[in-house]
Amino acid sequence: MPRFSALLICTLAVSLMPSVLAEAADRDRFQFNHDIRIGPDDKVADVTCVNCSVHVRGHVSGDVVAVHGNVMVEQGASIGGDLTAIAGNARLESGSQVAGDAVAVGGNVRRDPQATVGGDVTSLGGEGWVFLVFLLPVAFLGGLVALIVWLIQRSRRPATVSAYTMRRS
Repeated sequence: MPRFSALLICTLAVSLMPSVLAEAADRDRFQFNHDIRIGPDDKVADVTCVNCSVHVRGHVSGDVVAVHGNVMVEQGASIGGDLTAIAGNARLESGSQVAGDAVAVGGNVRRDPQATVGGDVTSLGGEGWVFLVFLLPVAFLGGLVALIVWLIQRSRRPATVSAYTMRRS
């Protein structure tokens, strides 16, 4: 009987371990078309938001990325990685911290003098940067694919027989 109870306790411990570890670990957050709000007591790993904004009041241990949205890092909040806003703005309030880089492509980084950024602060304001960085390479690759398809189709066409060649035979 003592062996059975020891086996039962070990089985319960092993089965409950993943749920305990999952609660202790920081979780990633991803949203599409819905803003992400990280409260003052929240601890999150990486945050990605597409077509929405991110409001950070707590702690993010990884990176924060917003595509076609803004990132607001409020007073007392911290980001352990990089902050990136594509086609949007980034705002760092007084007392906020970013351990990595703060980058805005197609927008601006507005940083309070009391905000701390461990890496570089880069703003590529204006919608033209989004065109140059993303759409121009895609358009070039599309043109290259169209050229290859055209060349393949051209090489598969049968040779046409002209009227001059028909008269000579």
